[in-house]
Amino acid sequence: MRRILRRGALVAGVAISAIALASCSAGSTDGDGGVESIKVVIAGYSPDHTPEFWNAFADTYEEQTGITLDLQIISWNDIDQQSSTMIQTGTPPDILNLNAYASYAADDLLYSADEVLSEDVAADIIPAFVTSGTYDGKFYGMPDLSSARALFYNKALFEQAGIDAPPTTWDEFVEDAKAITALGNGVVGYAQPLGPEEAQAELAIWLFNNGGDFKVDGAWTINSPENIETLEFLKSLSVEHGVTQNNPGSTNRSDGAFPLFQQGQAGMIVGFGPLQGALDTDFPDIDYGIAPMPSGNGAEPQTYGVTDYLMSFKKDGNKDAVTAFYDLYYSPDQVNTWIKSEGFLPVTTSGLAEFADDPSLSVYLDTLPNIHLTPTDDPEWDKVKLTIQQNIGLAVAPDGDPKAFLDDLQAQAEAGE
Repeated sequence: MRRILRRGALVAGVAISAIALASCSAGSTDGDGGVESIKVVIAGYSPDHTPEFWNAFADTYEEQTGITLDLQIISWNDIDQQSSTMIQTGTPPDILNLNAYASYAADDLLYSADEVLSEDVAADIIPAFVTSGTYDGKFYGMPDLSSARALFYNKALFEQAGIDAPPTTWDEFVEDAKAITALGNGVVGYAQPLGPEEAQAELAIWLFNNGGDFKVDGAWTINSPENIETLEFLKSLSVEHGVTQNNPGSTNRSDGAFPLFQQGQAGMIVGFGPLQGALDTDFPDIDYGIAPMPSGNGAEPQTYGVTDYLMSFKKDGNKDAVTAFYDLYYSPDQVNTWIKSEGFLPVTTSGLAEFADDPSLSVYLDTLPNIHLTPTDDPEWDKVKLTIQQNIGLAVAPDGDPKAFLDDLQAQAEAGE
């Protein structure tokens, strides 16, 4: 999406040392130890709602504090690289919205919650997200919103293919996907997004539903037998069974897989709230259902969840401004407005109560407090995630080697310990 800039711009620079980075100053001071402005970098969740909310938030924040927000909104396709460049060149934002934080916490660049969150705000955050945002015993990753994934299926295509219920096992999933693909006219049984946008999420929900995980009891288990079996299964969907779209390894979720389902060209897809909202609003002719994920190991279905973070970087004189930012953001009229506008799920206990009267969200809300998350509390996860995003497409290609990919990923993770 188009990058939207408000009252600020990315300052280019040359790389500096870690010592200089850790002691970097705030962007604009008032001469009395405080700041006149703070830089806030936000990921672009949608082209309309994201700038609408955050521009209004910036106005409210300035009215309440007298401090200007230099607000920059960057596409998810670019924010990892651009934010990394900011930090490496000594111009980190005061607040950064990203889906990984632990490596910055490990480098002592971030404020912990006990420094910038009020007791009331900290107590309201859902415990599962406090856990995912905690590194080395301290809470650094303040959640901005959350989502939970489930299996979306096209009821009309299921009926045409003679399928009377969503699959509960991987064998049933393959058979259903084959029957739907056999309908022809470009329809695929499963829209599989393993492109760089969020390949780690697609991998995670399948391996969680095969008894796998990225870490167990503090040790990396990326190349476990369960995980190898999972990635081999994901490869087989396109290479052996032919039930996905072409080139799933280069297909992103938002601009590739989701449109297939929204246009009635895919029988199944892993989805979440924003897909549901788009279907209800923009694609009302698609008769869809939502079901738990099929299980590969006979166990109860697992719900994979995601939360993104609003981490805050230590700078001279910015602590009070950062605290005021969090106080405003986590007020119910702000955080819940933001989450509802983007079609996501709450991150606070009070938010759970507010969202509870929406029956369409019950499939997610019931499991949200016990959601299964990726190991964002480990600094190495940032690198592991990036490698998955960039290279898993090669592993599921016709000549790809899932085991070799996971072996290399395991070695990469362990090398950082």
